Formats: sequence, C-alpha cells, structure tokens
Amino acid sequence: MESLKQKILTEGKVLSDSVVKVDSFLNHQVDPAFMHAIGEAFASHFAGSNITKILTLESSGIAPAVMTGLCMDVPVIFARKRKSLTLNEGLYSADVYSYTKEETNQISLSDDYITSEDTILIIDDILANGQAALGLVDLTEQAGAALEGIGIVVEKGFQKGKAMLSDRGIRVESLATIASLKNGRITFENEEAII
Repeated sequence: MESLKQKILTEGKVLSDSVVKVDSFLNHQVDPAFMHAIGEAFASHFAGSNITKILTLESSGIAPAVMTGLCMDVPVIFARKRKSLTLNEGLYSADVYSYTKEETNQISLSDDYITSEDTILIIDDILANGQAALGLVDLTEQAGAALEGIGIVVEKGFQKGKAMLSDRGIRVESLATIASLKNGRITFENEEAII
C-alpha cells in the first residue's frame, strides 16, 4: 500500500534498528480517513472469504479493525489486556509477551462473542515477533472458531513474526513490510534505503 509507505516515511520515527514509531497516525493518534483506506485494503485482500468476525487486541489494533469491519460489514471484537469487574467469567485467555514494553499480559475475550460457528480475521497494527498474533490465534482456537488469516498494517519483515505464523500454515497479509531500520533508514521490502 503505497500511501501507507509514504505515511511511514513522512510521519514515522526510527528509534533504533528494531523500533519505528508510528503513533502519529496508527497507535496513538488516528487519522480516520486514512484508517478507512486501510480497512478497504484489508477488505480487498480478504474479499470472498467467509469472515463472520474480526478479532484484534486493545488498543492499537482497534482502529484498523473497526474500519475493516465497517468495510466488510462484520462485527469487531477485541481481546482485553486487563480484566474488569464486567469481564470476569466465561473467558478465553492467553499470555502475550510485549518486547516493546518488556512485560507479559494475559489477554482475555468473552466466550459470548466468539463461537465455533465463527470464521475469524485477525487484524493488528504491527507484526514483529508475532507474540500478539499468536495470542489472538490461541483465543480463536480455544473458541473452536475457524481462522481465515491475519491482516497486519505494518510488518517488521526483519523479525521472525511472519515466518513463525506462516510455518503454522496461517495466511498473513501485510500492507507495508519494512525490511530494515538500520542506521536510522527505513527500507521497505524490495526497495532501496530511504532516509
């Protein structure tokens, strides 16, 4: 998705050889019109699939998931990182390690909203080591639902997440794949380095 690559180049900030900050449009501030275009792109990638629900993880996955749900006309559910008084029984749970935050969270999803009758599309903002995606896959499997695939807004192709998911036979569609962040330069898959 060329417009996404341009957004990453103009608004993204390389913090290290493994971290790019895209919070100006994806995971802190949200550009609704741009997020709608992301939803349309995912809807196009997964057109013809029998998806009944979209699953994501709070909070950064919610915006692209909701726009994809809008474009595909299906409900969106999100796993929570913290339990609440209203979400305390009938749960599917999985542990997810965050390399960025250096902590493990137990994510939870009510069994009221996902069943063995569902076909799930997982949407997430960033794919690096694949831990969040694996946690969402785990919740889908616990519910006995079918998994159609995973849509990723920004993939860090130099990390092992996609390979790990693909090795499990999971379809992964990324809208932009960063090949390298070395020396503060963003290089997209199959492209030259760009400052």
